[in-house]
Order: sequence, then structure tokens, then C-alpha cells
Amino acid sequence: MPNGRSIAMHIIPAIDIIDGKCVRLTQGDYTQKKVYNENPVEVAKQFEAAGLTRLHLVDLDGAKANRVVNYKVLETIALETNLWIDFGGGLKSDADVTIAFESGANQITGGTVAVKNPALFLGWLEQYGPERIILGADVKDGYVAVSGWQEQSNTELFAFLGAYAAQNVRNVICTDISKDGLLQGSAIALYEVILTAFPNVQLIASGGVTSLEELQQLRKIGCFGAIIGKAIYEGHLSLSDLATF
Repeated sequence: MPNGRSIAMHIIPAIDIIDGKCVRLTQGDYTQKKVYNENPVEVAKQFEAAGLTRLHLVDLDGAKANRVVNYKVLETIALETNLWIDFGGGLKSDADVTIAFESGANQITGGTVAVKNPALFLGWLEQYGPERIILGADVKDGYVAVSGWQEQSNTELFAFLGAYAAQNVRNVICTDISKDGLLQGSAIALYEVILTAFPNVQLIASGGVTSLEELQQLRKIGCFGAIIGKAIYEGHLSLSDLATF
């Protein structure tokens, strides 16, 4: 048990929304979009029926528009399931966060705003508490990417994480963009370094998770959770296996 962490790890299926539909991108490229289901609410219900309890819901339209767009999808999933939902994409103002929580999100994830407007993000952390606010750290070549991965910042990943860890951020989703959607494995070595550097962070791995063996590795190094998207939709990981992991 690295860093004294529990060996339990949350399995978190992902639903990404464009035009109200369940889609997946490859490496964040909006031109490499594949629609998996016209009805994301039905997908969420399938996750819950299989025994999964959490959901990572991303408003990709919102990420491009810099405001929450698909909040009605969030609202319907929250009303029709008991899933614990973390919601991200387009959260750029206090009003956006209010919409997300009023629509049923249990947690929200802020990435771009944490880079471009730290004072606003820290205000959310203070208002809602560290358990409800997740720091989104999407990384490419060691630097944080923003605006739905369409823009590379000059913010170095470990400096970014260190600054927010010092401000009582506890929950972090880290996505290695180079791994995302390729079904070739996730950035286990990177996550291990992050967990060593920031032992008090609850780290959720995201991007490229493909196999049960890999999930076992992520659990072993101390990840709090793992987000899984394309591996579910493409049949590499079954819901029944994930529910009993």
C-alpha cells in the first residue's frame, strides 16, 4: 500500500457528450469523433444496472464553448440514476458551477479555469470544499493543456499540481493526452511519480486504460480511481468485470 493508501480503487466509467450524444474522441481531437449511443442516459443506466456506482460526465460542447451546454443531460442522468457524478467541460464561471450542482453533479472538475483564472477556481474550493471540487490536470509533453485540449499552456504539470496541493486541493484527475483513446495503456509511470510527490492527493487516472491487469497496477500504486471510456465502448473491458473489480 504505497503512501499508506487503501487498496480499494473506484472504477469510473466515462460519458463524453457532443450534441447530446455519447461520443469518444481520440487524443482530444474533435475531428476524430465516434458516436457510440444517441442516448447517454441509457448508457448511464446500463452502468448502474451492471453495479457501477460512479460516472465521469464531460460536456465536450461546453469545453469548446467556454460555458456549460449539456446540463440537461446531467440533470436527466442525476434524476434517473443514483450514480455519483463528477461533471466537467465548460465550467468557466460561478454561474456554470451553480448550474452543474443544481443539475445534480456531486462533484465538478475544473481544468482550464484552474490554469487561466486560479482565483476563481480557489473561490470554488473555498465555497464548496475540497471534496466537491476536482482539479483537472490534462497533460501533454509535461505541460497542462486547456480548452478541451485545443490549447497548450506554458504551465508545467508538477508546478501546477504543487501549487494547488498547497491550497488544499485533494482530488485530481490526470489525463495523459498522448494515451487517450488509443487503447494502448495509460501513463502508469507518470501517476506513480505524482503519487510519490503528492501523497495526500486522491489521484484519478484517465486516458488509455485498457485491461484489468492495468487496473490492478493502478490500484497497486495507490490511485484513488480510474476513468474508463473507449475500452468499455469497444468491448475491451466488460461492465461485469469492472463491477466486481
